[in-house]
Amino acid sequence: MASPTQDSAGGDLLRVILSVILPPVGVAMEVGFSAQFWINVILTLLGYIPGVIHALWIILRR
Repeated sequence: MASPTQDSAGGDLLRVILSVILPPVGVAMEVGFSAQFWINVILTLLGYIPGVIHALWIILRR
């Protein structure tokens, strides 16, 4: 049986990978459809890199 920290690390890795491919998906997995998700959608539409940076910031700060 895996420890909770291993499960969390694997989940974080999945969210980071998804955030690089499609930033709003990673943010939605982390915080749901909150204001941060919509901010990330707007940033991604304005430019891919700002969306990725915001998504990684949301995921890695927790």
